[in-house]
Amino acid sequence: MHTGTGQVLELILEDGQRLARISCPADLVPAPGQYLLAGAASSSDPLPVPLFFTESAPSGFIASAPLTETWLPGQEIALRGPLGRGFELPATSRKVALVPCGGLADRLRGLIRLALGQGAAVVLVSDTDGEHLPDEVEVQPLAALEEVLAWADYVAFDVERGKLPGLRERLGQVKQVPAGKEAQVLVRTPVPCGGVAECGVCALTLKSSLKLACKDGPVFDLREI
Repeated sequence: MHTGTGQVLELILEDGQRLARISCPADLVPAPGQYLLAGAASSSDPLPVPLFFTESAPSGFIASAPLTETWLPGQEIALRGPLGRGFELPATSRKVALVPCGGLADRLRGLIRLALGQGAAVVLVSDTDGEHLPDEVEVQPLAALEEVLAWADYVAFDVERGKLPGLRERLGQVKQVPAGKEAQVLVRTPVPCGGVAECGVCALTLKSSLKLACKDGPVFDLREI
């Protein structure tokens, strides 16, 4: 883990949400699924906000929404990280499915270049998010989820903590992800302490034990969920 100062170089509006191009040292750029805690460098924000990786950018990265509303281009921000466990795309994966559950795919998009770079085909399962993607990415509707799960050898989900029961139910309806496949879930939940205080705000009750998303996640293996 590192600390340092970054800068908001540009605010980007995509599908009604604000993303940001962040300049920062290379050792602070999070991997897909990891996050940085960020706050204003000149004054204290009420709570630091987590910045998740969307895409690479010169001298830094594109951070996914949501962002602090008061941030402006040129503003310096204090950064701590990278924090948490990110996605672990197997080097052998050749059929990759990305499933943002009820939201945009911005926290999953970092996997696209990794997958394409190792020769994998990529399918995004979404009814709402088909823009800002490389031409190589195929987009399928949620109605095709069962078919895509049967095809894929690696699946990455992004889901709010409160919607985990719905994900479990949906996967039960399609007879779960078939055995032998790798599947991981990014659980979206507040992580205000970044694993320092163990405040319990991000606690999750998983099959084996109680886990903290801030340091044990926010990415978990599907079999744990």
